[in-house]
Amino acid sequence: MRGVDDPTEMTDLPTDLRDRLARRFAPSRPELIDHRVADDGHTHKLLLRYADGEAIEVVLMLYPKRATVCISTQAGCAMGCPFCATGQAGFRRQLTAGEVVRQVVVCDAALRSGQIGEEQIPRDAPDHVTNVVFMGMGEPLANMDATLATVNWLHDPDGFNLSARGITVSTVGLVPGIRRLADLGLPVTLAVSLHAADDRLRDDLVPINRTHPLADVEQAIVDYRAATNRRVSIEWCLIGDVNDDDDQADRLAAIARRLRSHVNVIPMNPTPGVQWKEPTARRTRAFMARLERGGAQATLRDTRGRDADAACGQLLASYTLGQGSRLPVAVGAAERIDREAST
Repeated sequence: MRGVDDPTEMTDLPTDLRDRLARRFAPSRPELIDHRVADDGHTHKLLLRYADGEAIEVVLMLYPKRATVCISTQAGCAMGCPFCATGQAGFRRQLTAGEVVRQVVVCDAALRSGQIGEEQIPRDAPDHVTNVVFMGMGEPLANMDATLATVNWLHDPDGFNLSARGITVSTVGLVPGIRRLADLGLPVTLAVSLHAADDRLRDDLVPINRTHPLADVEQAIVDYRAATNRRVSIEWCLIGDVNDDDDQADRLAAIARRLRSHVNVIPMNPTPGVQWKEPTARRTRAFMARLERGGAQATLRDTRGRDADAACGQLLASYTLGQGSRLPVAVGAAERIDREAST
């Protein structure tokens, strides 16, 4: 794996083979049209535009011994979660497996070269991608063929040769997709975004819950762990005055105990189209303490890339949403929750 995705640059191949490959495969790599840097050069948000003009975002997060790429599987998202900026942008199209793979290749090539555009990569960062998380734009299990093909390529010794344990696939709880991922037979880490611990609230925060309620999602998680011998993570976006109370913490702790899952709590990042807010520091500490008392293993995650609009829930916010605007899907869900809280 050399980070070269243009056949014309594969100079160790015969010229006629390079020409055939160039005619056979997509003619150009995505164009880098915007690049923002945060966290002292350790978080990079890339806005990539494909040949048809569609743009998606990729986030590269750098640590002393780890380089994680957060990749997108769809342009936009159809899940409609009202607290997520990407969800407010709407769904535009599926990405092909080649388009998903190229996001990893672009980042890997940048690490090997030591720079992205004019920006130098920090010296303490690895010179290659070590981890890939399917947590960017879109719902990976709603673009199943591309997701499975990408996972296979990432793990293939003749592809990217990445350990299955270095791959994480995130989902809002598409039960058929979880079962298909389990059938792949690889110990890929599964992360399930719950965000609410009862069906009433989750129907509003994660609309797909109306099709795949919590009981079905829990059973799919149990089956996934049995098939892969991998602990499933629970993702929880902590929203101020929405899902940060003691009742939700107690219910979440009970779920985590039943599933033997680790909980990743991520305070909500402010986004232009959403009226909700991040929880207070005091409320966040109380929520984490309540989880611990309830017997749950939980981690409060760092919100990398916030100052570059690159943190979770901010993807495409600055590119698609007007500053200060509120979109109907966010307004409608927020008003329902506000009405229920006041009754």
